[in-house]
Amino acid sequence: MKSIEKIEKQFQKLASYQHLAAICGWDQAAMMPDGGNDARSKAMGDLAVLCHETLTDSRMGEWIAAADADASLTNEQQINLREIKRAWTQATQLPSELVERKSLLGSKCEHEWRSQRGNNDWAGFAENLKKVVEASREEANTRAAQTGVRPYDAMLDLYEPGMTTEKLDVLFSDLKSWLPELIQKVLEKQKSTPVTEPNGPFDTNKQATLGKQMMQILGFDFNHGRLDVSAHPFCGGVPSDVRITTRYDEQDFTSAIMGVIHETGHARYEQGLPKSYAGFPAGEARSMGIHESQSLFFEMQLGRNPLFVEHLATLAAEAFGKQGDAAFSLNNMNAVYKRVKPGHIRVDADEVTYPAHVILRFEIERDLMEGKIEVDEIPVLWNEKMQVYLGISTEGDFTNGCMQDIHWTDGSFGYFPSYTLGAMYAAQFMAAMRKTVDVDACIQALDFAPISTWLEENIWSKGSTLSTEELVIQATGEPLNPEYFKQHLIERYLND
Repeated sequence: MKSIEKIEKQFQKLASYQHLAAICGWDQAAMMPDGGNDARSKAMGDLAVLCHETLTDSRMGEWIAAADADASLTNEQQINLREIKRAWTQATQLPSELVERKSLLGSKCEHEWRSQRGNNDWAGFAENLKKVVEASREEANTRAAQTGVRPYDAMLDLYEPGMTTEKLDVLFSDLKSWLPELIQKVLEKQKSTPVTEPNGPFDTNKQATLGKQMMQILGFDFNHGRLDVSAHPFCGGVPSDVRITTRYDEQDFTSAIMGVIHETGHARYEQGLPKSYAGFPAGEARSMGIHESQSLFFEMQLGRNPLFVEHLATLAAEAFGKQGDAAFSLNNMNAVYKRVKPGHIRVDADEVTYPAHVILRFEIERDLMEGKIEVDEIPVLWNEKMQVYLGISTEGDFTNGCMQDIHWTDGSFGYFPSYTLGAMYAAQFMAAMRKTVDVDACIQALDFAPISTWLEENIWSKGSTLSTEELVIQATGEPLNPEYFKQHLIERYLND
């Protein structure tokens, strides 16, 4: 058997383990009773070690070296080998003991966070978070020592290959130079636009039915996925079995429905990944920034388009028996979904203020990973930055402040920048798509096939066969250009 075939066989085995880990993780967040957490955490820790040891098998280095020297590899095999080498290199940077320890600490921190957040229990949460941060710093420093980059860049590369702190500093400094003024202009403009809040309660079963209706309209394949409930919305599972979740508020259906549309964008990307590379790194999503570009494309570029909101308003009025209710009129629902209002919660933020939430988290986690700040300093820093960026105080309110996100509970430091990078990519993809697709006509007719085709041809089917920069250039004709995002916000919120 050729070396490349041995490698591919090993990765197919790894893909099966990762499949099980993904479904166990979904069940832990969405279905598992609280009493099962200790045993599940232990099982998932053992599974994480099994995945790590499968990937770092002592024979892999020899096989990869032999495959590298094999001149008979097809182009597809060469692409696969490149991404396999990347995954193997990242895995071999860490000892199994650290992988297991971080998994166990993350499971405990995330599980206890669910109740601690509701109880505003920063002291209890901080006790667990300190251990997660300690393990994550160990990971960051270990990776940095072997790659010659700064610790935060080592973590960032796990989510955004090719992205660096230096590049982010440039992008986010530019954002901070014009975003505050734009927020104030939009707030001033919207003072003359009254908004009527849809009056609940809204039955959660009806919200779920409406959400599934939106998913179906947007092309979600229910034969290979499902919708459930969790404390924090997410998209998990595997491409052949995509699990998305949302959370419901009986007094406000608008957040859950748009959250479902957001997660559907993630799911469509997963369901559209190249089948020829299934089970291999080349068949996975290119980066979390590109992944977020798809969810934000669905939520912001499509879901909040006035033509889509018109359909949503009609369907929502029917679902909740609110036909004739002024709150469900097109003008009012447009105002609801275009409303800009600085708030505490990132996942509920409008697209104008959202980048401020991301920049705040980026600045804190960057300094946290590099030892410039400690966990105990987070609440004060969070409050200071919220006041500077959004004019909001979070002093003493940990639930709606520094405890609101799930990402740090498992040590996902380096993830947050992906959200705003995704918004930038999404705006650039829409600008490119409009050159060949009549997007508004498609939305008006609820015919998303041409839109899906463009995304599949230019984004989904590429998987990780291209670098992020190559992917964006092939799809749009130029590298990431944040000007498209700026113009999108100006057009939607100031020039309508």
